[in-house]
Amino acid sequence: KTLAQTNQGKSVSLSGLVGNMYRDQGIAGFYRGVEVNVARACVLNATKMGCYDISKGFVADKTGWSRKDVRTAFSSSFIAGFFMTCTVAPWDMLRTKLMNQPTDQKIYNGFSDCLVRTVKSDGVLSLWRGFIPIWARFAPQATLQLLTIEFLYGVCGFASI
Repeated sequence: KTLAQTNQGKSVSLSGLVGNMYRDQGIAGFYRGVEVNVARACVLNATKMGCYDISKGFVADKTGWSRKDVRTAFSSSFIAGFFMTCTVAPWDMLRTKLMNQPTDQKIYNGFSDCLVRTVKSDGVLSLWRGFIPIWARFAPQATLQLLTIEFLYGVCGFASI
């Protein structure tokens, strides 16, 4: 998917991209960036749930709303979305660079090489390039997910987060 999205100026079908990748890199080509993608998912979910819970306590203390109040959940999930962006943006940058390598060549030798070369060439702040669009995606996504889970907990009779 990522390769198809960045295949600018060339009209290649999905089957053509898949065929080229398999021809040039074998089955391993389909797993480029998998390590950074798994690490990204761990960081994303740990940040989301940890920041959400801490934010609920903070919002409840500062506003006087209960932890179960929908306003508390909404505010806390928005805050969690911000911190998710802070922690996940570097992983997104590296994942995209690894996945965008052409099928017929290997630019980076894994996650660490990509990280070091990116920081050397573009600086450490380049890892957060695209912060606002990422946050614009994470804030609503986290809000919908966490409000939904709060609702389902209530319907099923479970204790809230």
